[in-house]
Parts: sequence; structure tokens; C-alpha cells
Amino acid sequence: MDGITEIRVHGRGGQGAVTTAELIAIAAFKDGKFSQAMPNFGPERRGSPVEAYCRLSGEFIMLRTQVYGPDYVIVLDDSLPGVVDITRGLAKGGMVLINSEEKKKFGAFATHTLDANKIAMEVLGKPIVNTVMLGAFAKATRLVSLGSLLQAVEERFEDGGIKEKNMLAIKKAYEETKA
Repeated sequence: MDGITEIRVHGRGGQGAVTTAELIAIAAFKDGKFSQAMPNFGPERRGSPVEAYCRLSGEFIMLRTQVYGPDYVIVLDDSLPGVVDITRGLAKGGMVLINSEEKKKFGAFATHTLDANKIAMEVLGKPIVNTVMLGAFAKATRLVSLGSLLQAVEERFEDGGIKEKNMLAIKKAYEETKA
């Protein structure tokens, strides 16, 4: 991995955007990379647009700012492009991964669409899509391995079936994502 790869996660308060960035960073670390994850939110309430950021690199990361020019954008809620500019600052050749029932296209950017709500309802019984989108992200980008992502979830989530269901959701999304 040359240089720093930057990722911005768009979601709504309560959807797990911050957890998404954290799990990518943990998985990357497990894969032997340097990583950072950071939230960006203020007094927003549940349902308000939020962003979280992640950086990955093969070398120590000195930068400590929010992400202004991401290489990848993950969108947890397909109503967000009508509310915020999800491609703001997206690097040339960048990629958008969006949770949507319909195929989407955002200018010249590569776009991967996944009906994460459907998978979440099937596996988790709730429309909580952050871990589903992680499986799709791992497959579409190959920036983190499936194994390290599953390890990150195993460490982050408590027992009681939540951990296992989220791991299953990641695996299902990984298998269904065309890369």
C-alpha cells in the first residue's frame, strides 16, 4: 500500500457510521497496516447526517485532520445524496459504495450499489446496515481482508448473538458483492 488511503463514511445518527470507520481501521491494523478512525459530529440527533473518517497506510500516519479528499466514500443511507454532497472532495478515480435497492451512478466515479437493508433484515432482523456495508467494502476494495474484518467484529461486539449475526451479515455481503 503506497501513500495514505482515505475513506469517508456517510450515515445518519444511530446508523453506525462511526463504528464502520473504527472497524475498518481495526481490520487494517490486523492486516499489518497503520490506520486511524475518527468521527465528525456535533450536537446532531439520531437521524441527522453524520460523517466518520478512516485512513489506511503502509507507513505511520502523521496527519491528524478530518478527511477532505477521500479515495472511497461509503453511504449507509441512500437518502443522503439528496441532503449532502457525498462526492465532495472525492479523489479522481474514487469510488462510492452506497446502500440502495436501485443502481446508482455519481458522475465519473466508480459506484458499487448493494441492497444492504435487505441483507440486514434477513440476517439481523433490523435495518442496521453498517456491518453489511463493511462486507461489501472489503470485497469491492480489497483494502482489508474478510478474516481481519471478522476478527475486528468479534472483538468489538459483545456476545448474545449480536456478534455472530453481524459476522454472518459481513460474510453474506462479501459473497453478494460483485467486484
